[in-house]
Amino acid sequence: MNAVWSLFRREMAAYFTTPLAYIFITVFLGMAGALTFYMGGFFERDQADLNAFFTFHPWLYLVLIPAVAMRLWSEDLRSGAIELLLTLPITTGQAVVAKFLAAWAFTGLALALTFPMWLTVAYLGRPDHGVIAAGYLGSFLMAGAYLSIGAFVSALTRNQVIAFVVTAAICFLLTVAGSPLVLNVFSAWAGDGATEFIASLSFLTHFQDVMKGVVDLRDMVFFIALTALFLFANWAAIERVKGS
Repeated sequence: MNAVWSLFRREMAAYFTTPLAYIFITVFLGMAGALTFYMGGFFERDQADLNAFFTFHPWLYLVLIPAVAMRLWSEDLRSGAIELLLTLPITTGQAVVAKFLAAWAFTGLALALTFPMWLTVAYLGRPDHGVIAAGYLGSFLMAGAYLSIGAFVSALTRNQVIAFVVTAAICFLLTVAGSPLVLNVFSAWAGDGATEFIASLSFLTHFQDVMKGVVDLRDMVFFIALTALFLFANWAAIERVKGS
């Protein structure tokens, strides 16, 4: 745990030594607010909830999470710092977990800074705070799933641009997996079981349930299991680099 904590602190500090952290937080907060009030019609809906706020989170993460994740391993691979990292008294698994937790904590910080939205809706009406808390929990878990995908892709290439594009593409497919756009492609030749399985991978479907305050264990397990799966794939990718 000491090794994980030390690397976690180093990674967190690295975010704030470059403009990336401030740009990410500023863009995230600005876009979240603009989408909520203008496209989401926050005031026009005349309802004391944050559905207009949470609805756009998957689409925000599609753009912003790959920007955070693309540097997790690609920069180390490009600069050769990966060799120095792997010579430290830390296992590959510890390094993977520490880097992921730092990125997840940083994203959680950006999400937490949207608390004025919660205060605003509480001032204007009497919202169900349990539903709002569930929405934040679901958004945080979804961000972790996106980040794990980005971390895995970042471990496969030295080019951050490629990592960004591939991560965004994979996340987009998983986000809209339950939409007719994707299901119509498979329904013509795949069986009903395969089509239902693909639909069950949709981030939108699982997040929309949580956003409504329905904290279903299946939705929680989906995000956690997907995160664990890609972290394992990340570990395998770094082990391959370590062995080469």
